[in-house]
Amino acid sequence: MKVVVAGGSGALGRRLCEDLEAHGHQVVILTRRARPGAFRQVEWDGRTVGPWSVELAGSAVVNLAGELVDRRPTAANVDLLTRSRVEPTRALVEASSGLVERVRVWVQASTLAIYGDAGDQVLDESAPAADGPPQMADVAKAWEAAVSGANTERLVTLRTGIVLDNDTPALDRLRALARWGLGGRVGPGTQWVSWIHIEDWLAIVRVALRPSDHALTGIVHATGPRPVPNAALMAALRRSLGRPVAPPTPAALVRTGGVFLRTDPALALTGRRAVPAKLLEAGFEFRHPDLDEALADLRARRSAAKRKNSRHPPEV
Repeated sequence: MKVVVAGGSGALGRRLCEDLEAHGHQVVILTRRARPGAFRQVEWDGRTVGPWSVELAGSAVVNLAGELVDRRPTAANVDLLTRSRVEPTRALVEASSGLVERVRVWVQASTLAIYGDAGDQVLDESAPAADGPPQMADVAKAWEAAVSGANTERLVTLRTGIVLDNDTPALDRLRALARWGLGGRVGPGTQWVSWIHIEDWLAIVRVALRPSDHALTGIVHATGPRPVPNAALMAALRRSLGRPVAPPTPAALVRTGGVFLRTDPALALTGRRAVPAKLLEAGFEFRHPDLDEALADLRARRSAAKRKNSRHPPEV
């Protein structure tokens, strides 16, 4: 199948394109500036319909376009995060409206942050979106609303949790905290973390793209089956890195640190206890449902990659 990927140059997008090609799909990346790479790239501005629109006919679409959320929760940043998601999505939708041959499957990225700070409530795909905060729930709601009217045979909206993968901002920051002796619980430590191993996330996208798999339609939680409290996540990270017990990081310090690190403290202090009900009902089998095993697998992969690179240094 031909798969058109918007947002294919980001960390998650690159992993997805590699995985899709490895499974026999033809990948086309929509990009603002073409660069040398392994995949065919087609330029667009991410806002308006152009010659790139012909790529959508009879293809599948995966829309990951959007700026990273790890930034201060200012009005300007909320606007940036919203526009960077809504404008590309609306451009894709407008382009699809003129197609005679519809998009076969449309996989739209979204986030579990749409539920805001949900406490201990167990969330499946029927849970309502929250009224805020703006940098989390409001951005996500605008993102999902923008895909309305897409000319596709089937729309799947993936509300994704924290994707654990090597050399990505989320896991790199968590590992750094543990190495610096700050691997204790963050704030109260009771806030729930919905996480997923990269290998399982990639498999979910492949399942969503199957034209015959109509069990996956509408909102789908792309997250592992066993969310954990923040305290348990930090303890698992320490075990993975062989670090000792660490003192907690008070919520006040997280808020102060957020100013200096130019990040949103809500990313660490809020939580969602989401479960992938639709995937489990469809019989999806997670390869890495256990957090300790998932972190051990990623660390082993990282060590293997370092050994390989040391034996075969890049040519200069």
